This record gives sequence, C-alpha cells and structure tokens, in this order.
Amino acid sequence: MPKTEANRNPVVGTPAAIRAVSRAVGDLRRGLPVGVTADGNACLAVAAELLDEANWDWLRAIGEPQIALTAHRARVLNIPPTGTDAVIIRISPDAALSNIRALADPTDDLDHPLMGPFQVVASDAGDPAAAGLQLCKHAQLLPAVVFVSISNEQSQRDSEWLWIEGELIHGYGEAAAATLRQVSQARVPLAGAENTQIVAFRPSDGSIEHVAIIVGEPVRKDPVLVRLHSSCFTGDLLSSLRCDCGEQLRGAIEMMSEQGSGVLIYLSQEGRGIGLINKLRAYKLQDQGFDTFDANQRLGFESDERLFAPAAEILQQLGIKRIRLLTNNPDKVAGLTDHGIEVIERVPHAFPPNNHNERYLATKGSRGGHLL
Repeated sequence: MPKTEANRNPVVGTPAAIRAVSRAVGDLRRGLPVGVTADGNACLAVAAELLDEANWDWLRAIGEPQIALTAHRARVLNIPPTGTDAVIIRISPDAALSNIRALADPTDDLDHPLMGPFQVVASDAGDPAAAGLQLCKHAQLLPAVVFVSISNEQSQRDSEWLWIEGELIHGYGEAAAATLRQVSQARVPLAGAENTQIVAFRPSDGSIEHVAIIVGEPVRKDPVLVRLHSSCFTGDLLSSLRCDCGEQLRGAIEMMSEQGSGVLIYLSQEGRGIGLINKLRAYKLQDQGFDTFDANQRLGFESDERLFAPAAEILQQLGIKRIRLLTNNPDKVAGLTDHGIEVIERVPHAFPPNNHNERYLATKGSRGGHLL
C-alpha cells in the first residue's frame, strides 16, 4: 500500500496538513490503528474505548502494550502526577478488554473502586502518545489510547496504516477554523424573530458546519449584538432541564429581534467541545454526585474544550469586528479578543434556575467564573 498524504510531512496549517489530521480522526473513530510520530519517536495507537479483540491481538504481537491517559484521568485513578501531558501505564498482555476500556471510561469507577496498582512507565513514546490523546479529543472520543512503541525506522517501512506527525495534530483546531467558507444562505423566519437569515460555514476538513443566525440588518460599522452559542442537542432541541442552553438560545434571538438586529453564532461544539456521547457520560457522572467540571475532568478532558477561533473567523467574514457580546462567561470575551474581535460591552444573559439545573448554574458561577 502506498504511503498516504499524512506521511509526506505537510506543514502545519496547510490544506495537506488539515486533510491528514481529518483522515486520522476518521480512522481513529473507525477503531483503526493510527501511527503517530513526534520528536524522533513513534507509536501505533488505537482509541481505548474502541479496542477490540482483533486490534488487541495485533498490538500484542507487535510489542509491549501500554495505555496513555491524560493527567486528569490519571489523577482520578490515584496515579501520582508525572508532569507530562500523557501518563503512560504498562498493560499486562493477559488483561481483559473490559478492564482496559475501564481505564478510559470513568462512568463505572464507583462499581470498580479498587483498580490498580498501576505500573507507570517513562516511555520514549510520551510525545507521540500525547499527540494521540489530542487526536482522540478531535475525534470526540475518550482521550485514552492503547499503543505500542516502534522504532522510527520501522514507522518509515510500515505503510499499512496512516501515519501522522504529532505537530500537525496539536495545531489542527486553529488551522481548520481558518478554512471556514460560506457555502449557503437563506431567509428563515423564526418564532420571535421573523426577519432572520441563516448562513452556513463549512471547514475544509469535512467536519460539521457552523452557522450564523442573522437577525434583522446589523449595521457593521456599529458594535453588533452577538451571542456565541455552542450546540446543545438536549437543551436546544429537547428542552432539557439539566442546563439553560435552550433558554439562552431562544432568549438571545428574541432579544436581538427586540433590539432590531444581532448575530448568533451557532457552533458545533457540543458539551463544551467534548461531543454528545461524552456529554451523556458526563451527565451520568453528575448523577453520581460530581459537578459539571469534575465530570469532564474525570472523563480525561479539560473543563472546557471549546475553541473561539471558528466564531472569530465567521464574524470576520461577516464584516463584524466590534461587538456587544451577550454572555455571562468572561472566557468568551477573552477568547474573541485574542482572535481580533473587539468586545465593546458584555451584555448579561442569565435565566432563573429550576430544580434540575440549580446546582449546574451555581457551579458555573463558583468554579467557571460565570457572572450569574
């Protein structure tokens, strides 16, 4: 099999680099091994949650299997900090697949509270394994990879699997945002805002589109009322009472209509960027008593994995550079400012709690710094 484009050392941010990472994301989501190289080291990695008997047998036949976890997940397992992005644990070749997957998935931790002891290893594969964890995040999988280290020379000979440089993985999110292009626009009257257009923006990596909901006729030379809204299937569509997302979405559109105009950027970043499946896992952890931030970290993620580059790119393409930002989250103000958008004013956007989201909203204020 010939080498794929991912093996041709593309430069970070180029179309070839973005295409290479998106292909690696696709392979990882299919449960296929992906080769990762970084700083002269190489490994073949499989997403831990998708590890099956065939891949487990294949990895064991190549070398000594190990698993890489994020520092957040390792801390939950009472593994002392190593000071590295990837905490690497040796796996017994006789380990059951269910036990390996349990290392990645915390939702059953309370049913198996005595996992371990773990043999933490200082591995040359630390850098490629850390890139593999980031690739899992891009794929919206649990950030844990089962891998075997191989020599750099062997990685050059092995053309069966897709290979990719770790540097491309780490720079992927910002690079993909820069490729957003407007692909469609239509008038869509909404309840509460009949004079509305929806503009769709597609990134070159083939991932899900983001959209701008334009209410009225915003005057670009004046600060435009803007809301960044991350997609929330459960809140926006199903009116879930666990969050305030649906109220924020509809309330923002109504406010823009009342004030004459505005733009709502609807970002495909479900669950603060961890994806719907992982958000449901986080909900299960919340039902076990953990708050929304602890739940994300127990899964191995940061408390917030969202990127603000896509929103800034969309605003720039719409000709909007000065805004009044409808948000309670100071991080959104800082994130847009860092990407060249001038935030003239933060406009509060809070709604009364209910019995199901009261703790969630309180946690956003006490731990997330939201101004509620």
